[in-house]
Amino acid sequence: MLKHGAKIRIGDLLVDKGVISDVQLSDALAEQKQSGHKLGRILVDRGYVDEQNFLGFLSDQLGVPFVDLAQYQIDESVVALLPETYARRHRAIILERQGAELLVGMTDPIDIFAYDEVARQVDTPINIAVVREKDLLETLDRAYRRTGEIESFASELDGELSIDEFTLKEFRKDSEDSPVAKLLQSILEDAVQMRASDVHVEPGDGVLRLRLRVDGLLHEQALNEVRIAPALISRLKLMAGLDISEKRLPQDGRFEYQMKDRSLDVRLSTLPASHGESVVMRLVDHSQGLTQLDQVGMRPEEVAKFRRLIKQPHGLILVTGPTGSGKTTTLYGALRELNSSEKKIITVEDPVEIQQPRLIQVQVNSRIGLDFASVLRATLRQDPDILLVGEIRDRETAEIALRAAMTGHLVLSTLHTNDAVSSALRLMDIGIEGYMVAGSVRAIIGQRLVRKLCENCKVACELDSQLSSWINGIAPELKERTFYESTGCSQCGNSGHVGRIGVFELLEMTPELGDALRDDDAGLFSRLATSQPGYRRLVSGALEYAVDGVTSLAEAMAVSGHEEEVIVAPSLEATLAVAQAGREPPLQTSTPDAAH
Repeated sequence: MLKHGAKIRIGDLLVDKGVISDVQLSDALAEQKQSGHKLGRILVDRGYVDEQNFLGFLSDQLGVPFVDLAQYQIDESVVALLPETYARRHRAIILERQGAELLVGMTDPIDIFAYDEVARQVDTPINIAVVREKDLLETLDRAYRRTGEIESFASELDGELSIDEFTLKEFRKDSEDSPVAKLLQSILEDAVQMRASDVHVEPGDGVLRLRLRVDGLLHEQALNEVRIAPALISRLKLMAGLDISEKRLPQDGRFEYQMKDRSLDVRLSTLPASHGESVVMRLVDHSQGLTQLDQVGMRPEEVAKFRRLIKQPHGLILVTGPTGSGKTTTLYGALRELNSSEKKIITVEDPVEIQQPRLIQVQVNSRIGLDFASVLRATLRQDPDILLVGEIRDRETAEIALRAAMTGHLVLSTLHTNDAVSSALRLMDIGIEGYMVAGSVRAIIGQRLVRKLCENCKVACELDSQLSSWINGIAPELKERTFYESTGCSQCGNSGHVGRIGVFELLEMTPELGDALRDDDAGLFSRLATSQPGYRRLVSGALEYAVDGVTSLAEAMAVSGHEEEVIVAPSLEATLAVAQAGREPPLQTSTPDAAH
């Protein structure tokens, strides 16, 4: 059993047991002297010892148990006995009560100082267990939610407000230590820990709702202190540079928020509602960097084809899908690869999504006449090589973008349509001639996001009657396959899902497709597109993820839009069979694009 007070030389023990060599220990000790990092972490990072083997060695030598936090059900009320600051500083978490003692998980059980400090903070005898550092940090993020802290600051702010609404003069006196500032900080920190993409502040009838969108779903916290809503919303509007006195019209703004080692870009939107202004904040964490194309969920052959397309000198590439389907992530992934000193890139957005060096980024402002069409005309006089148009919304914008694509510019843009095939027809519906679409559009990408199952609590499942009927109708060859669902655990916050991944369909224009557009033959265009070699529908990609256990069959059905008839690519079963065998599917070749 671990005895505290005696100096334990874990490096010597590892050498004595033949786990590492003297040379490896000397190298690690030399690095430790320079960096100050823990010896165990250095040994693992250098690859001298596997982390699991190292933790098992510690467990055996010190006589303390190893706890796999991924399989451990955390009691947040017990975790809260140790303040978060000390938990993160000393890499420790309270796991459970053991009679009159507490079991504490630590990444470094031989750290005597950390042991003494944790024992002093909880003022209770403690026993030690060994845990993985990665699992510990993830568990701390989930366990130390800010809900209690938010309620406390909301109550404090409510107590400071008089019955009458505060005045702007009084509000401007607020400091960073004021209750409203601390409340906002807690809300944003909670959102970051929960991996939220959006924060909703919604005053209601006698209640203030704070809702976080995590992996596409909203998680709600209700506050009874509805009187604090004007103070909170006014502070947000001031930070975003909006008119604090204007409450009758929608407003949009943004601000930067520094949080520890992170820089958040917060896009703010206000909307007048019956119980007060509703506010939505879109959060972009700059510390995460831009997502690379091979990380968004495209198959290797789709990534290769897309890279080839965006490196062509001219033409229009459309990325389509509903709001929140990841179109911006895909486009900025493309810009990340195109951004170089040899290329001039101009973006026209509403609003500018992600600030990037070297890009000329313009935000439209229709209130002063600075709309997409007028900005696009001006950008063409700026000698660009590549244009990104945030969204094609009308005929005028579409015509300018298409003409730019025909006259030597690469144009990237988005369109709100259900799939790739309908996008070309949508351009014609808004008044664009078929010959312009055929001569300008190089490719159309349709995409959706599906929620990924939690690997920790994923289990095989029996399909209900609705799912069985759907899979029988869409892909009967898959009805005997095993599908999965997640029951919820401490690792996923009992949601059953962790993160999302994209599913894509990539339609590359061919001479035959161009001829169908010029002839205004929508039926022929659809038939040729869906029979194109290498093409697969969105639902086919979602089904592949479902068979591989990445997502659930319910998510795949949601991608299909509950269609009664969906044509599945003929190669789906072969692709799935290869994926099940643990091999990459062969690259599919598409018809050469001879039209350009």
